Amino acid sequence: MKRKLLITGAAGRIGNVLYRGLKEDTRYEVIGADIQADEEQGIVQMDVADEARLAELTQGIDTVLHFAWIKDEEDFLGKVLPGNVGGAYKLFESAVQNGVWRIVFASSNHATGYYKTDEKVDPMDPYRPDSFYGLSKCYIELLGRLYADQGKISSINIRIGNFPEDDRPHSERAGHIWISERDMLQLVVCCIEADSGQQYLNLYGTSANSDNYYNIGYLEELIGYKPQDDAAELLEEAKAAGWKVRQDETMYQGGQQP
Repeated sequence: MKRKLLITGAAGRIGNVLYRGLKEDTRYEVIGADIQADEEQGIVQMDVADEARLAELTQGIDTVLHFAWIKDEEDFLGKVLPGNVGGAYKLFESAVQNGVWRIVFASSNHATGYYKTDEKVDPMDPYRPDSFYGLSKCYIELLGRLYADQGKISSINIRIGNFPEDDRPHSERAGHIWISERDMLQLVVCCIEADSGQQYLNLYGTSANSDNYYNIGYLEELIGYKPQDDAAELLEEAKAAGWKVRQDETMYQGGQQP
């Protein structure tokens, strides 16, 4: 029997890569949802603030990939908390009520962005968000921690690194945290398929970058993730072709200037 997946934010940059890729995987039946429907792609309308719609779309779902996000760094109280954190709470509640097995959440490297570039960060080290955006990601990771500890649902949080439109890194900083489209898709599949022993998990979502800020080698044994791409190779190709590669001068992993 196929696993039934719900992807929120399926029209977004990352969500759409996953939506298109997972629809081609014969193991899954995929429902893509976003704030506005896209009939051409088969994406249905869903607002994470709409509890009735959430209850409807989570029925019969095995795994939710929560990649929807309101991009408003300035209005933290007005939009970020009620829209993103409140919406995640409503999604978790609907998922639990309908017996969803797991939620895979699109977190961010900005949840720990104020660690310095020379520090080695473990996914379970204390949070150090570098922005209200990063702070809101921390809230939702902890929401998943609560529900997992209560035995209600499995929760996996992917702290996604750099994921540009053209699938290439464009700066030295990106070379430390970049993830390619095919590695992102593989990583999400690994999270979907991770065994029941992974009731709660935080991990960094990057490719096999030579100068990676994060240790991701353990993920192969833990969940089977074997990234194929390396930002350093693409940056060298870009330099050889005469393309400009930004030299980001910062002491913090999240890219904040000192």
